[in-house]
Amino acid sequence: QVQLVESGGGLVQAGGSLRLSCAAHGISFSSNAMSWYRQATGNQREFVAFTSSGGVTNYADSAKGRFTISRDNAKNTVYLQMNSLKPEDTAVYYCNVKILWTNYWGQGTQVTVSS
Repeated sequence: QVQLVESGGGLVQAGGSLRLSCAAHGISFSSNAMSWYRQATGNQREFVAFTSSGGVTNYADSAKGRFTISRDNAKNTVYLQMNSLKPEDTAVYYCNVKILWTNYWGQGTQVTVSS
């Protein structure tokens, strides 16, 4: 059974930093690409960052230069380091893995950035 468990969210002032973690269970973690998405209240879920199984990364324009996705295959964990946070980064952040044709999501972790 695939399970993704996010942690690390919280309340931070604008300009601050947070590191999100996503622990993956029930998958061959090192063989899978992992992604982060976010959903602000009233908005659709949107892509934030991606890491391939080999560590190639890709970012949404809004995240480039401020966010860094990384993975630790020994810990079956993917991270999202977020720096220079802005109020518009406020959202629930979700970890994602797509296996065959199925998307799996964690429960999400709330990030709130105050101005």
